[in-house]
Amino acid sequence: MGLVDKDGLTEREFLEQYRAGDYERPSVATDMVIFTVTEEEADSYRKLPEKELRVLLIRRGGHPFLGKWALPGGFVRPNETTEQAAVRELSEETGVEDVYLEQLYTFSDIGRDPRTWVISCSYMALINSDKLELRSGDDAADAAWFKVSYRPLREQKELNEDGFIKTQEYELQLSGEEELSAIVKRTTTAKTTSTGTDYEIVTNDGLAFDHAKIIAYAIERLRGKLNYTDIALHLMPKFFTLTELQQVYEVVMDKELLKAAFRRKVADLVTETDLYTENAGHRPSRLYRRNLEE
Repeated sequence: MGLVDKDGLTEREFLEQYRAGDYERPSVATDMVIFTVTEEEADSYRKLPEKELRVLLIRRGGHPFLGKWALPGGFVRPNETTEQAAVRELSEETGVEDVYLEQLYTFSDIGRDPRTWVISCSYMALINSDKLELRSGDDAADAAWFKVSYRPLREQKELNEDGFIKTQEYELQLSGEEELSAIVKRTTTAKTTSTGTDYEIVTNDGLAFDHAKIIAYAIERLRGKLNYTDIALHLMPKFFTLTELQQVYEVVMDKELLKAAFRRKVADLVTETDLYTENAGHRPSRLYRRNLEE
């Protein structure tokens, strides 16, 4: 006979009488922040095309938030993990598979979905724009890429006996079929024993649910990882110039970088090839690829 609990039940007996319906259970969803970098046509054939960071949004075709723009996503099915659900949604919305995917955060604020108790396990995907084929799911009216701008508005820091509280407000602007915007407040509370960060949507114009917060979180994650990983290379085609790679870093970080310092920074991340560009009006530039060696 196996071990018994305080009620005298073995594990088998406990499981036989266990009723999951005795406890309230949330619905679990995945929301996908899918980034790509696209090129704007240059004004002159002698100029390099400008690059833009874009995020995929879906116009909702049903309630709640009918007609508003939302991140692609959906509810996790009983026979799949949250990551499998994210991969499925990614394939259904973009037509691509086997791309960079990482879990961002679990958003579980009370009331974040007016339908019921919904916890969102969010993911970030990075896609080379050459591979895209947009689609729309059953609850979506259409899908579109929006240019992303995420810039600081104001910052305040208060010291206290146990540490400090720093409040930063950012303006999120998304430009595409419509102009969408939100102000997101990021509050960092630092104590001698712990540090915590909370996000709050201050204003919101056009985005469904709490998706402004999720997008802000994803942009900060992407920017942070540029400093110590090769994450930006997942936004690049197989072959690219160092200038093109620098443009991607700059558009994600939203700042200009010094050429020499940038090339030192990425020297170990890329490998030069024997290939060159063939753009009319430009001197041929050497092409590089991602360094796959450890």
